[in-house]
Amino acid sequence: MSTREMKPIARLGAALPPGTQMVAGGTVVLGAASYLHLAVAGHSLTTQAMAGVSVLWTIVMSVGIGLFFPIEQELTRIVAARTVRGEGAAPVLRRALLLTTGILAVVVGLLAVLARQLADLLFHGDLQLVAALGGAFVTMAFCYLSRGLLAGLGLFTAYGTQLAVDGALRIVLAFGCSLAGLHSALAFSLILTLAPLVSLAATLPAALRGAARPGPAIGWPELVGGLGLLICSTLLAQWMVSAAVLSIQLLEPRQVDLVAALLSALVLARVPIFVFGALQASLLSGLAGAAAAGEHTAFRRMLRKACLAVAALSAAIGLPAVVLGPWLIHLLFAAPRVLTRTDFLWLVLGTFGYLLGMVLGQALIVLHRHRAQLLSWLLGTAVLLAVTLAPGPIATRVCLAFAAGPAATAAVMLLALRRSAAATAPDTAEPKTLSRS
Repeated sequence: MSTREMKPIARLGAALPPGTQMVAGGTVVLGAASYLHLAVAGHSLTTQAMAGVSVLWTIVMSVGIGLFFPIEQELTRIVAARTVRGEGAAPVLRRALLLTTGILAVVVGLLAVLARQLADLLFHGDLQLVAALGGAFVTMAFCYLSRGLLAGLGLFTAYGTQLAVDGALRIVLAFGCSLAGLHSALAFSLILTLAPLVSLAATLPAALRGAARPGPAIGWPELVGGLGLLICSTLLAQWMVSAAVLSIQLLEPRQVDLVAALLSALVLARVPIFVFGALQASLLSGLAGAAAAGEHTAFRRMLRKACLAVAALSAAIGLPAVVLGPWLIHLLFAAPRVLTRTDFLWLVLGTFGYLLGMVLGQALIVLHRHRAQLLSWLLGTAVLLAVTLAPGPIATRVCLAFAAGPAATAAVMLLALRRSAAATAPDTAEPKTLSRS
C-alpha cells in the first residue's frame, strides 16, 4: 500500500478512540487465521469434504454474523452513549443477555428440528456438520455480546485480545489437525467452535467488570426497537457477501469444484473486509459518541475519512487480487482452476461496494435510520437476485451479482444520508474531544 493510500487510514485511526490499534492487531491475527484455516483444510481434505467445510464456513460467516453482530452493534451504540453521559451499563447487560439467549434458543432449536433436511441440502447428508454449525452459532452469539460491551465501554485492548486469541487458536488447531493426519470435514469445522470459546473465556472477566457499574434501567423498546430491522439488514448484508457460494450450492450442487474455488476466491478478494474489521467496532463507537455529544462536524469528518479509508484499502489490495488471484488461490488453497481474472474483478468491485455499504450503514444506525438501512439492503438484494437468476454461465452470474448488489445498496444509503444531512442544521462549532473510559 502506498504512502498516499495509507494517509486516509492513518487520519481515520487518529480520529477514533484510543485502543483502536489493539483491535487492528487482533483483526490481523483473526483474518490471517481465516486464510490459514481454509488453506490447511484445502490441502488436507478431498474436494467434496472441502466443499462441506466451505458451505459451513459461509453459513457461519453469513447467517451467524447476520443474527448476532447486530447485538454487538446495538450494545456498542447504547453503552457508548451511556459512557459519554457517565451512566453504568449493568442493566443493559442483563437485558442483552436475555435477548441473546432467546435468539440462540430459537436458532439451535430450528437446527435440531431440521437437521436431516439441512444435512441433505447443504452437507451431502452429513449430520455431524449440522451439529458443528450449531456449536459455532453458540460461541459466536456470546462472543458478539461481550464485544458489544467491550467496544461500548472503550475497552479495545480486551476487544483486540479476544480477536487475537481466537485467531491464534484457529491457526494452531488447523495445523494440529493436519499434523495429526485428520482428513475429516468435522475436525476442521469444530475449530469454529473451540477457538472462539477459549477467546471468550479469556476476555469475559474484563467485559463483566466494565459492565458491573449500575445505571438507569433500560426498557425493552430501547434495546430491541431497532434490533429487528438491524438483524434483517445484517442478514441481507451477509447474504449478499456470501451469496455466490450458497447460490451455486443451491442452484447447481454438483459443481463442487466451483464451490471450493469460489470460496477461496472470495476469501482472497475480501481481504479489505477483514482489515476494515479492525476499524469497524471503534468507528461505530466513535460515531455514536460524537452523535450523543451533538458534534455533527466530528461525525461527518469521521464518516468521510472512513469512506476514503475503504477506497484506499480496496484499491491497494483488490488490484493485485485481480492480477494474481487465479494463480494464488490454486497455490494457497489448492483450489481448482475454474475462475478467471474477470471473475476476480467483479469480486473486488463487490467488496468495495460492500465496504461502502458497511460504513454508510454504521452512520445510519447511529442516526436511528434503521429503516433506511434495511431498505438499502433490500434493494441491493433484489438487484443481486435478478443478476444471479439471469441467463448465462453460473460462475459469471454469481460474480457479477456480487458486484451489482452492494453497488446498488451503497448508492441508496448515500441518498438516505444526504437527505438526513439536508434536514440537520449545520454545526459550525468547534468539535470537542470525546473522552473514553
